[in-house]
Amino acid sequence: MCNTCGCNITPGNHSMVMAEKPRNGVTTISVLKNLLSQNNHQADHNRAHFDEHEILVINLMSSPGSGKTSLLEETIKRLRESLKIAVIEGDLETENDTKRIQAQGAQAYQITTGTACHLDAHLVHNALHHMDLNDLDLLFVENVGNLVCPASFDLGHHRNVVLLSTTEGDDKPAKYPVMFRAADLMLVSKIDLLPYLDDFSPIKARQNLHHLANEAPVIELSAKSGKGFDAWIDWLHTEIESYRTLVRNKQTQHPKVQGNE
Repeated sequence: MCNTCGCNITPGNHSMVMAEKPRNGVTTISVLKNLLSQNNHQADHNRAHFDEHEILVINLMSSPGSGKTSLLEETIKRLRESLKIAVIEGDLETENDTKRIQAQGAQAYQITTGTACHLDAHLVHNALHHMDLNDLDLLFVENVGNLVCPASFDLGHHRNVVLLSTTEGDDKPAKYPVMFRAADLMLVSKIDLLPYLDDFSPIKARQNLHHLANEAPVIELSAKSGKGFDAWIDWLHTEIESYRTLVRNKQTQHPKVQGNE
């Protein structure tokens, strides 16, 4: 879709497009493919930077209003004594979500994309210049609310977490397979509303996910009531431990040579 509508042009890579000056359909497709290639290259650079600091980076994706920021607020409350957490916020406009995260005592940086409906690796890289990565354990990237484009762009992250709100419909994994197929974890959010919603079935939502040949775990939770949060926190601790073990093993097998970037 991004190759068709051009939404893969973001404030982070706009200058590269201007340098190419696309003139016709063929040239435009060539430019957009080059942008995706450059995005992947930048993502690899971002990931190497995160790995050097041993920071697990989670790309948090969902449609608008599914509760990503509320999830992060409650997560920070529960983990701020044991883990150092930061957040990169992505929205078309406003810094409302960043202010909410900062109110919880966590470091946060806002990316406003203007018309771009997703973040890309260049935008994330630019944000890192405004953040202190020292001693961080966990970095969340709250992507722009959208069930289509964010799944197609590597940011340099390590895990994809997708929220599905009970107010959206249990058929969303079937309708938006690219997003949900990429999920390492699906969170069914706002389960406190289930008594009032007779058209959402967590069982069907789970089945629709697994029908995509994705056996990712599913956690049902509510940021309002706190139900299900223990399982979410346990998952985060397990993923951090697993990630750091992998990174340290790689560092042992391939030690960094002094002077190399």
